[in-house]
Amino acid sequence: MTRDHTRVQEFFAARAAGWDRRFPDDGPAYTAAVAALGLRPGDAVLDAGCGTGRALPALRAAVGERGTVLGADLTPEMLAEAVRAGRRRGGRLLLADVTRLPLRDRALDAVFGAGLIGHLPEPGRDLGELARVVRPGGRLALFHPLGRAALAARQGRRITDDDARAEPRLRPLLAGAGWRLESYTDEPGRFLALAVRRD
Repeated sequence: MTRDHTRVQEFFAARAAGWDRRFPDDGPAYTAAVAALGLRPGDAVLDAGCGTGRALPALRAAVGERGTVLGADLTPEMLAEAVRAGRRRGGRLLLADVTRLPLRDRALDAVFGAGLIGHLPEPGRDLGELARVVRPGGRLALFHPLGRAALAARQGRRITDDDARAEPRLRPLLAGAGWRLESYTDEPGRFLALAVRRD
């Protein structure tokens, strides 16, 4: 089945040029979320839906020069902004659909996804694709620099229990996709769910 990602691409393409200026203070939150992922020197990690690559420098620092950092995004304009910002030095950029990754099974030690889950067309299935490319025992971080309530307020909507980021919904989505939710934080200044790839 071919998925139509036109709406997502159009949304981010129109905002790419000013994206980093809209959120100038998010750097420390990204760095802290990457630290929570527990990467080691030499690890291989994917920034899924990397956008302008704000997590790439922290991911590179965590895995060192011997490690592998990939940044995959669906929107060419966002990747172009990552290059303009000098973030290509942090990792290899891929124009790719994270719901159908051009990676072999169990190729990675971890996946980092900032603001990702709200843009996955079929979260359960798509989290399964992320599990496919991670070795058993590998880790997943689903992150946003705002908690669910703060993000809903910014977007002018009400928080709801059917949000894929709500813990009662996210836990079974992850479990069905091959992940075990290990920790869940939803506070005004951060959303961070950490999961481990089951055997």
